[in-house]
Amino acid sequence: MDVGAETTAAGETPGRGAPGGDTGGGVWRFAASVGLRLDSGARLSPLEIAYKTYGRLNETKTNAILVCHALTGDQHAASVNPATGRPGWWNSVIGQGLPLDPDRYFIIATNVVGGCMGSTGPASTNPKTGQPYGLAFPVITIGDMVRAQAMLIEALGIDTLFAVVGGSMGGMQVLQWTADYPEKLFSAVCVAAAPRHSAQNIAFHEVGRQAIMADPDWRGGAYESQGVRPEKGLAVARMAAHITYLSEPALQRKFGRELQRDGLSWGFDADFQVESYLRHQGTSFVDRFDANSYLYITRALDYFDLAGQRGGVLAEAFQKARGVRFCVLSFSSDWLYPTAESRDIVRALNAAGCRASFAEIETDKGHDAFFLDEPQFDRALRGFFASAAQARGL
Repeated sequence: MDVGAETTAAGETPGRGAPGGDTGGGVWRFAASVGLRLDSGARLSPLEIAYKTYGRLNETKTNAILVCHALTGDQHAASVNPATGRPGWWNSVIGQGLPLDPDRYFIIATNVVGGCMGSTGPASTNPKTGQPYGLAFPVITIGDMVRAQAMLIEALGIDTLFAVVGGSMGGMQVLQWTADYPEKLFSAVCVAAAPRHSAQNIAFHEVGRQAIMADPDWRGGAYESQGVRPEKGLAVARMAAHITYLSEPALQRKFGRELQRDGLSWGFDADFQVESYLRHQGTSFVDRFDANSYLYITRALDYFDLAGQRGGVLAEAFQKARGVRFCVLSFSSDWLYPTAESRDIVRALNAAGCRASFAEIETDKGHDAFFLDEPQFDRALRGFFASAAQARGL
């Protein structure tokens, strides 16, 4: 593939560095002649993909794992995010002695196309105008995100991934990988995801998008060039979405009807602790995420329908993936992507003749359980990767 120059965070070569460490990454800049053909028919060029790597690529290049992030994630899966100073979002899974151990695997985490952490997205410069794309950025899909990831993996010189793994939107990317590039995968782990968005999912996303677009500072998507940001609208969008990531038992256990202070304010301050918590989630989110990226990525999720792309038969998506080892995991209290949808995936895999293992993790932590300390989830990942690694000869 004709690719442009690559830069890394510390001038390092990907795959080299201290065992178990953050070994490289940066932004892969593809040559101008290499554009990304989108499902909409548009072509995105120039194209840049931001990524991080952990561990070393072995001599046979058989130990690479691609980690796909959820809606508001990024490439900083197991290292401090330089923009926020926060620790990696999957430190519970990636690290020495953890299921994804950099001493054993070469772990690659990318920021999706349409994101706001270095990959080409709405805040990137539109070469036609010299200004941020804004709403001139083309609509993207989960398929487009995966296609860009595949271009990066090829550019890194990796023919076959040992595994692709992700939760939520990351799980949808995993499913798209198995449908589009099964020959490039040895195994796949889909966590807390679904083969398509339900009407309820779409409805919650539309509330968030409308909150952003109703903010006077959104300016028709051109806020960046005008020196403002739709912070209030984006914060409300985050608050609404965050409710779906939790469960009612978890909210009750953490907050109940506890007050912030002695007595009621008899006004509209945050009287209840749960109100204060949601407001904090909203205000902290606007410091790290771009409003237009939120619009584009939620739309990509809403458009996702793996069976719809194949005549409504989900099993058709996996017909060529019989050589891939699958692991599908769900959480009992996840009402955003409930276990029934994971079972649909497993039934389709079985119908396609694929090898699949499945587990429902009993927890009251809701959809976000895969980010948290959940022993059953940890054991399920360890067991699957131990078996797959043995079969792979790692």
